[in-house]
Amino acid sequence: MIKHLLIIGVAFTLGLVPASAQILNKIKQKASQKAENALEKKLGLGDDKNTNNPGDPGAPGNNPGNKTGGGLITTPPDVMQNIADAQSSYKSSKYGEARYAVQQAMLGVEMEIGNKILNSLPESISGLKKDASADQVTSTGFGWVGLTIQREYNDNDDKEFRIMVANNSMMMSAVNMYLSSGGYSQTTGGEQNWKQTKLKGHRAIIEYNEGSGYKLSVPLGQSSLIVFEGVNFASEPDMMKAAEAVDVDGIKATLGEQ
Repeated sequence: MIKHLLIIGVAFTLGLVPASAQILNKIKQKASQKAENALEKKLGLGDDKNTNNPGDPGAPGNNPGNKTGGGLITTPPDVMQNIADAQSSYKSSKYGEARYAVQQAMLGVEMEIGNKILNSLPESISGLKKDASADQVTSTGFGWVGLTIQREYNDNDDKEFRIMVANNSMMMSAVNMYLSSGGYSQTTGGEQNWKQTKLKGHRAIIEYNEGSGYKLSVPLGQSSLIVFEGVNFASEPDMMKAAEAVDVDGIKATLGEQ
């Protein structure tokens, strides 16, 4: 009899273990949920009546959202100051700082060259006025690699002319491949979509796509090229005339290309 009671007692006890574990887990989950709700309430989160995201203007518990400001001022590195810093750092055996100052000096030179090229471009081309807000000069500061200069011209009738002066190895490789092929390309329907041409004595590739319009790529020396893009130009001669308004030789000389 005692043996049977012991067996029943052990079985009963074992049956309580998983049940008590489940109860403890539920208690822990409820406590955790309450803690999360309290934290969300403190941060202004989780309120069904609040449809704003954290950081949005008017969101509970957040500072006012920014509604004004002019952004950052583009300030090219001071070339002469960075050269002086490089010399001083080099003499002090601070080679890392000297290298950084040299890079900054080079970046400053490239930014000045880019702005000089932008200023040399016409104010208007083919009746299209420049969009000053789209002017852009970017550079990595590593000896022309990644130097890009951009200018856009447009009107209110969806006509646009874009100029990009760039040092881009992939683009140069593609253009040189086209130039070395010595021919032109046609679509399956027989319509010619790219061919070799010349712009002011410089070999070039002109392309046409019904969706994007005309594209004229002109290599300058060994590392740089100019890419002209024309949207909604009536014909190839119109596109070429627009590109001829740009002083290609002047840009090449400014870049130091041979």
